[in-house]
Amino acid sequence: MSVFLLDKNEIWFPEPTLADPDGLLAVGGDLSVDRLILAYTHGIFPWYNEGDDIMWWCPHERYVIRPANVHVSHSVKKFMKKHEIEFMLNRDFADTIHRCRLKREFKEGTWIHDAMEEAYGRLHEKGYALAFEASVDGIIAGGLYGVCLGRCFFGESMYSDSENGSKLALIALAGMLETRNFIFIDCQFHTDHLESMGGEMISYEEYMKLMEIGLGT
Repeated sequence: MSVFLLDKNEIWFPEPTLADPDGLLAVGGDLSVDRLILAYTHGIFPWYNEGDDIMWWCPHERYVIRPANVHVSHSVKKFMKKHEIEFMLNRDFADTIHRCRLKREFKEGTWIHDAMEEAYGRLHEKGYALAFEASVDGIIAGGLYGVCLGRCFFGESMYSDSENGSKLALIALAGMLETRNFIFIDCQFHTDHLESMGGEMISYEEYMKLMEIGLGT
C-alpha cells in the first residue's frame, strides 16, 4: 500500500481508508487553515518531526472519550475537595501549546515544533482551536489544546506542571463539552492515562458516523 504525495498548491486528501496499517495516509502539502480543517473533518491529522516532510495520519481505529463518560477517580475527587480549583478557557493559547511542547521536547522528543505552533495558532485566531487549563490554589497546574469543529473536539496534546493538572483540565473540558452536546473528544491513540479517564476504542467507520452527527452533515 503506497503513501500518497500531496502538492502545496492543491488542497485535497486521498480516501482515509487507504492509510497504511500504521495509519500513515499521505506526505507533503502544507499546514494552511483550509487544509487542516479539511483534514480534521475526515479524521486526518498531521504528526511529524521537525525538518521532515509533513506526514498525515488516519488510524483505522480511534480512541475517543464521550464527554458524558469521562471518569473522575476517587483520588481526584478527594484532591478537588482539598484545593481551590479554577478553570480557564483560552487564557493564552500560544503559552498553552508551548507548555505542551516543553514537557516533551527534552524527554522523548515532540512533534510540536515551530511550524506546528504557528499552524495551530492560526487555527485559534480563526476560532477553530482552543486551550483549556486548570489552576490549583491559584497556580496553573496543567492544560490541553485541540481543534474544535461543530460538536467535535480533537485533542492534540496536554501537559501537567503539578499533580493532577492535565486530569483536572480534561475533566472540566468534558463537562463543558457535555453541556454543549458535543459528541466526542478525539484522543487519536490509546494511552493508559486516557483509558483511566474513560476512553474507548472505536472503528474508523463508527468514528465517521459520530463525526457526521457532530458536524451536522
